[in-house]
Amino acid sequence: MPVYEGNTIEEATANGLRVLQLKKDAVEITILSEGKKGFLGFGKKAAQVSIEPTVSEQVSEAVEETIEDIVAVDEEIGMKEAVKQAVVSDSTSTAGQEKSLEELTDEEAITELALYLTTISKELNAPALVRLERTADNMIFHLDTEKPGILIGKHGKVLNAMQYLAQVFIHRAAANKLSVVVNVGDYREKRQAILKRLAERTAEKVKRTGQPVFLEPMPAFERKQIHFTLSKDEYIKTHSEGDEPYRYLVVEPVKKYY
Repeated sequence: MPVYEGNTIEEATANGLRVLQLKKDAVEITILSEGKKGFLGFGKKAAQVSIEPTVSEQVSEAVEETIEDIVAVDEEIGMKEAVKQAVVSDSTSTAGQEKSLEELTDEEAITELALYLTTISKELNAPALVRLERTADNMIFHLDTEKPGILIGKHGKVLNAMQYLAQVFIHRAAANKLSVVVNVGDYREKRQAILKRLAERTAEKVKRTGQPVFLEPMPAFERKQIHFTLSKDEYIKTHSEGDEPYRYLVVEPVKKYY
């Protein structure tokens, strides 16, 4: 992750843009540290930002509209029908014969989901090789592509939509309940650090104001991460509201302390 420094956020951003030879509207900027002025030269810390190129606004919006259409179809006709549309030829059947993607074994469902994600990446003009990583909690589908910006989208909007589709797909197709994560490059890893800082800043605001804070919609595993980060803070509590894929987290004060 490229990091750029300066006396202020603006200076650090300008330094990064100069190195990358890009304009501000062509990059995604993440503030890592706002820096400190210090006193008489002591305790001074540089401001830090991470800057990464993004796809053009026009391409990004077009891709987001495409993925939103997929989600809209899911919501309109139900994922059961959407899954049926994503059938593949059974290697043990005659040519052209299709099998329904329902009540599959775990391994069969994982294979079909990998094919489904491959198809989506091709439709978005960013063909990807799907690589599976197994962890104790999740099945992580890494999408290796030469066009990561397209599959991630502005603020991760495309990737989160694909995450939603993947999770619903696996719930419909697999006989057992599996938890899946869709990742492109190191986006999820960087997102974890951002979510941790978001959780800490939100907790500080809630305790300072005594008022609840409503966070932006995010995938279930991201909400779970924020909940876990704040679970040991006795002065606040968290819960989710809304329906997927627009479900969001509410961070609020514990009444007995306010």
